[in-house]
Amino acid sequence: MIDELRKNYAGKKVLLTGHTGFKGSWMLVLLNTLGAEVYGYALAPEGPDALYCAIDGDSLCRSQIADIRDKDTLIRSVEEIQPDFIFHFAAQAIVRESYRIPVETFDTNIMGTVHMLEALRKLQRDCTAVMITTDKVYENMEWEFHYKETDRLGGFDPYSSSKAAAEIAIASYQKAFFDVREHPEYRKAVAAARGGNVIGGGDRAEHRIIPDLVRALSKGEKLEIRNPYAIRPWQHVLELLYGYLLLAVRLKNAPEKMQGAWNFGPEPDDEMTVEELVKCAIGVWGSGSYTYVPDKEKLHEAGILRLSIDKAKRMLDWHPRWNSGKAIEKTMDWYRATADGKDARHMCIDQIKDYFSENAESKG
Repeated sequence: MIDELRKNYAGKKVLLTGHTGFKGSWMLVLLNTLGAEVYGYALAPEGPDALYCAIDGDSLCRSQIADIRDKDTLIRSVEEIQPDFIFHFAAQAIVRESYRIPVETFDTNIMGTVHMLEALRKLQRDCTAVMITTDKVYENMEWEFHYKETDRLGGFDPYSSSKAAAEIAIASYQKAFFDVREHPEYRKAVAAARGGNVIGGGDRAEHRIIPDLVRALSKGEKLEIRNPYAIRPWQHVLELLYGYLLLAVRLKNAPEKMQGAWNFGPEPDDEMTVEELVKCAIGVWGSGSYTYVPDKEKLHEAGILRLSIDKAKRMLDWHPRWNSGKAIEKTMDWYRATADGKDARHMCIDQIKDYFSENAESKG
């Protein structure tokens, strides 16, 4: 499994936008273990506690601190780098934050994506790009069914709707500029990846359940939860990153089959409510408590969200390897170990090795 990735990424130039964020930092460590030559493009990390700082991210890539909304700088950077692969993570990624800064959210998530697509269009060489969106792009009907890639896009809050709009832009560029029937001429291939609710060590964001819990545990406080019965497709960050890397390889080799949108999430029978996740995490930690606090702002958040991963399983041979319980265990182990003094990068590397080992779980 990991040998296939090394074969395809070793020595390749990979442009990673959003490399200073939580998922970007994990991807940076993973690409480094695969032998890729990584170039980062993102805003500065959010404070000294950011995972990027903890792993000494500057030593793992050629980092450029810049705004994805700066079209000219981005286009110039892509032209200078001449990447083989692009993974576009850069975004305003917090739902509740999108209510506070809706214009910035739309600008970053829609136009930032368009700028990346335009830079790819102008690039005069072969390149394969995976554009990261979200599981929240669907028009959520609060039903029991699992959303398929062909279901209607929507989004109630600014974050979700901005990502849905970004997907429309991605599809437009695919059809107008990266037509797979003309791939020998254009030499470009693009896909959109929709990931579930990600957990993993090193996330420090506000208004995310695990980081909020870790902060409460470190202070000896009760965690306040708003929506204890909400169901989300929880999964470890490595599940998604493996899916994205595998998708890019398949996309490069068979663009006519692999362009389009892809869901990555847990197995259908592996789901937890927010409260169940919190109880499990506290159990792994060994102490802690929580309380239910109604949302005073009454901001809309989906109650039920489930993804169908049949397409990824069938066409990519991608399968979740850690179920939600294992993902929570690995996440809390990361926070505990680093709190006790273990090096953050080494902890990431250890968990990457564990994930790709032959003993990794194969069923959610």
